[in-house]
Amino acid sequence: MTVQPLNRTSFGDDSNSGVLMTLEEANELLNEWVPNERLQLHMKQVAAVMKAWALEKEGCDERTALKWELAGLLHDADWEKYPDDHCRMIIEELERRSIDPEIIHCIASHGPRYFGVQPANNMDKMIYVFDELSGFIHAAALIRPARYEGLDHKSILKKLKTPSFAAQVNRDDISDAISRIDTPLEEIIDFVIEKQKHVA
Repeated sequence: MTVQPLNRTSFGDDSNSGVLMTLEEANELLNEWVPNERLQLHMKQVAAVMKAWALEKEGCDERTALKWELAGLLHDADWEKYPDDHCRMIIEELERRSIDPEIIHCIASHGPRYFGVQPANNMDKMIYVFDELSGFIHAAALIRPARYEGLDHKSILKKLKTPSFAAQVNRDDISDAISRIDTPLEEIIDFVIEKQKHVA
């Protein structure tokens, strides 16, 4: 897989601001494009954490929180079906559907080192923060007999310092993402654990 920069920083049409998919429509797209259940789970976990953060930490209303949730749910939708065009294909699909440009920009900014799009607002910054951490935390939970039960930031921080564990997770991306927000990594980890542990 070769991830290419998107070579643009403007996404969607401002006239589509407020145009959202329903969760049913988003899940239909997910089922069509993502046969891999583990990848679907990752996206659903990121979506749950994004929605919870929007409601609890940003004070968003339900409709705004849905924007956060949709961005999390669809951010990797083209990873499996279009591996060499990751991010580009889901962006084009959402643009074709005239979806709110904030959702599209959020998806485009979830990996600035890869796609060349910098997070511009809190929604963008938090998907960047949550994406790698969510997958890393889930990997750590899976090797424990009790899974998420009793899992806390201390054990996650220890594993982050172990390069051989979940080696595909780029620790520099996590550090960069955290440097862009005002919340300590420990607090973020505990939040992710709590909000994604019941997602199946």
